[in-house]
Amino acid sequence: MQLRHTFSLYRSNTAKSFFTSRCISNSLQIPPQLPSAAVKGETQDVTAIDSLLNIVKLRVDPRFGSIMPMRIPSLWAEARLTIAQEEQRTSITKSSEATTSPSSDDLPPRNMHDSYTEFVLPIASDPNLLEEYVNASGGIRTGKLMEHLDSLAGSISYKHVLGPTKSELKVEEMGLYIVTAAVERIDMLHPLTPSHDLRLSGQVIYTGRSSMEVVVRIERIASKEMPEKDETILLGRFSMVCRNAKTNQAYPVGPLIISTEEEKTLFSIGHELKRRRASRAQRSLSRVPPSSQEAAALHENYLKFGAAISQHSYGHQQTSSEIKSVHSDFTTLGDSNGSSVLNGSNYIAELVPMGETRIERCMLMFPQERNVHQKIFGGYLMRLAYELGFSNASMFCRGRVRFLGLDEISFKLPVPIGSILRLNSVILYDDFLKQREENGETNMYQLVHVGVKANVVDIKTGTEKTTNEFRFTWRGEEKLFARGTTESMELQKSVKVRRVVPKTYREAMLWLEARRAVTVGDEIRELTVKRFENI
Repeated sequence: MQLRHTFSLYRSNTAKSFFTSRCISNSLQIPPQLPSAAVKGETQDVTAIDSLLNIVKLRVDPRFGSIMPMRIPSLWAEARLTIAQEEQRTSITKSSEATTSPSSDDLPPRNMHDSYTEFVLPIASDPNLLEEYVNASGGIRTGKLMEHLDSLAGSISYKHVLGPTKSELKVEEMGLYIVTAAVERIDMLHPLTPSHDLRLSGQVIYTGRSSMEVVVRIERIASKEMPEKDETILLGRFSMVCRNAKTNQAYPVGPLIISTEEEKTLFSIGHELKRRRASRAQRSLSRVPPSSQEAAALHENYLKFGAAISQHSYGHQQTSSEIKSVHSDFTTLGDSNGSSVLNGSNYIAELVPMGETRIERCMLMFPQERNVHQKIFGGYLMRLAYELGFSNASMFCRGRVRFLGLDEISFKLPVPIGSILRLNSVILYDDFLKQREENGETNMYQLVHVGVKANVVDIKTGTEKTTNEFRFTWRGEEKLFARGTTESMELQKSVKVRRVVPKTYREAMLWLEARRAVTVGDEIRELTVKRFENI
C-alpha cells in the first residue's frame, strides 16, 4: 500500500508537465538557477524507480534475461579487413544506395520487461573472481563495475530494438548501432562490500523517436550466511540513442507497450528525465549567466579566499566563518578577535588555485578494448576516467577517499582504435559533508567534485577533440570534525583543509556548475542514514 501511494504521488506531481510538455514552445525561456523542485525531482526519481522496478521485474520471462555481449570475439586482423571493405563499399555506393531508415510505425512495439537484462557477479562465493575486482584496501574496484554497467545498458538497448530472444549481435546484418549519449547519474545508496554476491540488472523505461532511457542497478544478494533481503546499493540512469549504420543519422526505435500503473509511472519518470536533461542544457552556464543566488555564493567564496589567491598568498589562511556558513546547525563560538571557532579552535584552509590541481594521463587506444562497432568501448573510458579522478581526489585530500556518485557523463565523439587519448582531471569544487553515522554520531568530512575530460589527439596537427566529459564526487575518509550524542563540538585534531579556489571567470563557471551537481547529490545522499563504504 505504501508503495502504491509513493508512485501515485509521483504521477500526480509529474502528470501535468508530462502530458503538456509537447505543446511548449522551443523558445520558452528557462531560468538559469537550479530550482529546488528540480532537486526534489531527482531525489524522488531514485526513491520511486527502485521500488517500481521490483514490481515490473515480476513479469520478466527468465529465459530471456541474459546479457548480450558488447564485444566481438573476432580477431583484430579480420576486423580490420572488414572495416576496410565496408569503407570502400560505402564510398562507392553512397550516392546511389538507399539509406533511409524505417518508419517508427513499422517497428514492433515492445513490453517494458522485454528489455530486462541481468547477470550475477559471485564475488562473495568465488574467491578467484573476487581477486579480479578487489582493490588495495580490500574493497571493490568501482571503476570495473562502471565498465560493466555501460555494457549492461548497451545490451538492454539492443534487446529493446532487436527483441528479447536475440542473444548475439550481427552488426553487418542490423543496419543500425546504439551508442551511449549520456549517463545521467550513478548514485551509491548503500555500502558496497565484498561480503555479498552482486546482481547487475536493468531495463528500458522510456523511448523517444530514436532514444531510450535505461535504468540500471546493482543489488547485493541475500545468502544463507546473511539472510537479509536483497538490497539495491547503486542506481544509474543512461541515455542511449540509435543510429543508422550507413548515414549515422537517427534510427527510429519501437515504442513501449504500457500495460500497468507501475509501467505508466516509470514511463513518466523516463520522460521527465529527458525533459530535465534538456532543461539543464538550456540552463548551462555556457549559455546563460549565473543566477543572483549563485553570483552571491561565488562572491562570498571570493571574499573568503579570492584576495589571498590574487596576492599569491598560497599559504595557510585562517577562515573566519566557514563552518557556520556550510552547516549552520553546528555549534559556533566566537573568540576575542571575532573569528568563528569550534570549541575555541579554527580550522586552517590551505588555498589551492584550481589550475594547480590538474593532472593528466596519455594513452594509446588498443584494439583489445574495442566494442561491436570497432570503436573503443565506452565502459573502458569510464573506468579510466574514474581511476584518474580517484587519484586526483586522493592527492587533493591527502588521504584515501570514498566514492559518492557519478554526476554526469557526456559522450560527444567515438574514440578510434589506435588513437592517442589524453585524459585531464581537475578539482572543480570542494565542500564539507555532514554525515550521520549508525551509532548516532555526526561527523564531517571533506567532499570533492572532480572533472575529467577525454581528448583525442591528432598526431599530425597536434590538435585535440573532446570526446567525453565526466563528473565524479568523492569524500575524504578522514574525519574533520565530530559531534557525539551531546551538543558539544570537538575537533579531532588541529585540522588543516585544502580548499580549491577559481582564479578566472571560466574557472568560476566550472565551480558553479560543480556546485549545482553537488546540490543534487546531497539531496540523494540524504535518502539513507547508512553512508558510503566503497572506494
